[in-house]
Amino acid sequence: MPKMPDTPVFAEPTEKHPIKLADGTVHAGSVFLAAAIDHPRIEAGAYSYASAHTPPDDWAAHLAPYLYPASPEKLRIGKFCQIADGVTFITSSANHRYDGISSFPFAIFGGGEMAGRPSMPDGSQAKDTVIGNDCWIGQGARIMPGAQLGHGVIVGAGAVVSGTVPSYSIVAGNPGQVRRVRFTPEDVQQLLQTAWWDWPIEKILAHEAEICGGDVGALARAAVGPF
Repeated sequence: MPKMPDTPVFAEPTEKHPIKLADGTVHAGSVFLAAAIDHPRIEAGAYSYASAHTPPDDWAAHLAPYLYPASPEKLRIGKFCQIADGVTFITSSANHRYDGISSFPFAIFGGGEMAGRPSMPDGSQAKDTVIGNDCWIGQGARIMPGAQLGHGVIVGAGAVVSGTVPSYSIVAGNPGQVRRVRFTPEDVQQLLQTAWWDWPIEKILAHEAEICGGDVGALARAAVGPF
């Protein structure tokens, strides 16, 4: 029997298609976002991936269809995030002006420069959408403009999420509500201090059991120990 390697073989974060099938071909429906997206208003951390049953030609437009190169806001996605099929980030540029009587965007139908027209939002309320590290966003979820998800958040399938979601909580439903917190406040603080997503990938793989297990103390010890 061949000797197993000391360190598991792992995809490079620069690979667009990191999943290899048994026949040696790639799984086209899953991509590392940092390699698949070239958009001036999207930031994606290392190893964060998205999946789609029908792979799009443009992953940026698929995930954030209202985020344009000239948009004032950004979509910021941390490291090691998992984004399921059908997830949509509805960013601030999707908004109409709604502080007056009509929300109708007259300016977009008249041609010419739209900025400064009375029917257009002035951009002062545009907020970045921020997804923390190690978040799992379930199938068909909608992340609304300016949402702020902490680290380790799990979003249920079909949820519509807005506002601030605390780290290591589970949010589900429409409107999205925190259903429970995954760990005690003390454990959450300890997990945030370990920040395992910032470790070298070799250390992460060496401590896969602690990272994927439920013993927060074991992970905290791994954080300060050698690998």
